[in-house]
Order: sequence, then structure tokens, then C-alpha cells
Amino acid sequence: MIKALSPFGGGLGSSGGTCGSLAGALAILGILMGKEGPEERDHRLMWKLSNKMVKVFREITREYGGMNCSDIARIDWKDIKQVKSFYRDPSSRRRECFKVIAKTVQELEKLVDDYDAKEEA
Repeated sequence: MIKALSPFGGGLGSSGGTCGSLAGALAILGILMGKEGPEERDHRLMWKLSNKMVKVFREITREYGGMNCSDIARIDWKDIKQVKSFYRDPSSRRRECFKVIAKTVQELEKLVDDYDAKEEA
């Protein structure tokens, strides 16, 4: 799975677009609740939880000015010097990316745990 989510970095394919941690969280919800074939239906709660995840992510990233990688990391992924600095400099914005990823994982876990608790009830 990590391999499959690797291109989500840098704002989906190093585009600076939507943060890959949001895309990854939605992919996990799809794996857990999505249909396996075109003739099937998604789990009844998948869209509700996906929408909730997007809203939560919007709150997580509010302080950065948006949900895009370019808002959080603030680098040009096509500029090799900026990319090298991002990965090598311990004081780079990479720390902010790790914070966003950690918060996203925590919120995804809450959503999934709440879903599991409802399914067991």
C-alpha cells in the first residue's frame, strides 16, 4: 500500500496540488468501504465519512492557508534546489508536512474507529 500511495507526495505527483495525506486518507476509506466492482455499491457511509474527512482536513490546514501542498510545504517541486533543501535542511517546512500527516492519520483513525464502533453495535 505504501508503494501505491508514494506518488501522492508533493501534492499529487509533485504538482503542489492537493496534499497527498488527504488523498491517502480518502484512499484508505475507499479500500475499507468502496465497491469492488462496477455492479456493486459503495458502503452507505463511505461518502459521509469521506466528506467529513475533507472538512476535518480543511480545519487541519487552515493555518497554512489551504489544503494544497504548495500552501503547506511552500516549495516549487520542479526546482531541484528547493526540493533538496526541503529534504536536507532540518529546519525546512518538511516539519510542517509531518505535522499535517500526523494530524490527518489521527483524524482518519477516529473516523474509522467511530465507524467500527457503529458497525459492531
